[in-house]
Amino acid sequence: MALAEEAKRRAAWAAVDAHVQNNHILGIGSGSTIVHAVNRLAARVKQENLNVTCIPTSFQARQLILQNDLTLSDLDRHPELDVAIDGADEVDGDLNLIKGGGGCLTQEKIVAGYAKCFVIIADYRKKSKSLGEQWKKGIPIEIIPMAYKPVTRALTKRFGGVAELRMAVSKAGPVVTDNGNFLLDWKFDKVHKWDDVNKAIKMIPGVVETGLFISMAERVYFGMEDGSVSICEKPVH
Repeated sequence: MALAEEAKRRAAWAAVDAHVQNNHILGIGSGSTIVHAVNRLAARVKQENLNVTCIPTSFQARQLILQNDLTLSDLDRHPELDVAIDGADEVDGDLNLIKGGGGCLTQEKIVAGYAKCFVIIADYRKKSKSLGEQWKKGIPIEIIPMAYKPVTRALTKRFGGVAELRMAVSKAGPVVTDNGNFLLDWKFDKVHKWDDVNKAIKMIPGVVETGLFISMAERVYFGMEDGSVSICEKPVH
């Protein structure tokens, strides 16, 4: 496990060093890899006396920003960001992503969507040729609580597979997102045209957002097993 953690750290440091400049407005993602990015960011702010402002994508990200004495702000004050840095549960050959394993997909997608540049940091285990190859827990879909049953039916009827309500570990009942919603994890049983499927799922009444991030990431930094960092650029079609 130490190998994967070191790979995350290397990827995070490489991305922060390559993309963060003075006076930047930064989107700070969520999850375990982001901890390394924020640590590196805080070190650079101190060493280089950088002026950066951070927009969080979750309660976790907000706490990380505050714990590291970084400047916290929001989209009201900064509706356009220079760079957003985030992790991913899986990245395919076209840099399409599955995100939301940690339940923060909606705010992550909002922040990424208003950044001039969206960068992903991940370890070697997240790299796939096609979605579903490595990540077996399904595509997270954030839903309005009252609609979980009809959304589940509509999703599986139209696209197959199995959709399960994500249950909490340390509380009775389902996981509740930072937005007060529920999560479905949709385990698909075949390869789809993800752009079409993403749009179609979004049109199901009761769906707030999907964990499919299609054609959003411009660059992915993978920390590899041999200690190197592999950089993948968005393909030009």
